Amino acid sequence: MQFRYTLVYVVLIVAVNYGFTVTPMVALPGGEKWTPISLIVGFIFVARDFAQREIGHRVIIAMLVAGGISYFMADPFIAAASVAAFLISEFADWAVYSFTGRSFPQRVLLSSAVGTPLDSVVFLGMIGHLSVTGVIAMTASKMLGALAVWWMLRRQDTPAA
Repeated sequence: MQFRYTLVYVVLIVAVNYGFTVTPMVALPGGEKWTPISLIVGFIFVARDFAQREIGHRVIIAMLVAGGISYFMADPFIAAASVAAFLISEFADWAVYSFTGRSFPQRVLLSSAVGTPLDSVVFLGMIGHLSVTGVIAMTASKMLGALAVWWMLRRQDTPAA
C-alpha cells in the first residue's frame, strides 16, 4: 500500500506549523492580523481528504502524529494554538468528508468549507488575534487551495471513494 498522500498530509501540517512560527503576521486594514501561511493551509484540508481515500479512517492517526511532531518543531505557544486548531478543524473536516455520501469533489469542497473557518477561529482566538476581519481573511485564503483542487477534480469527474 502506498502512503504518498498521507506523507504529504503529515509533511504539510508540520511545515505549516513551523511556518507559523517563522513567518510574521501581516497587518490588514483596520489593524487586524493575517499570516500568508494561511494560503497553504487550504491544501492541508484537501490533502487530508486524499489521505483518507488512501488509508481510510486511520487518517486520524496521521493527524495526531503530525500534531505531535508540530508541537516539537514550532514555538510552543504558536504550536499549541495551531495543533488545537488543526485537530478541531481536521476532525470536523473528517466528519463532513466521511458522512456526507457525496461525490469526492463535493466532499473536498464541503469538508474544507466547514474545517477552514473553524481552524481560523480557534487559531486566532488562541493567539489573541480573533476578529471578524481576521477570520474572514484567513478562511478565504485557506479556501483558495480547496477551491482550486475542487475545480480540477470536478472537471475530471473523479468518482467517490
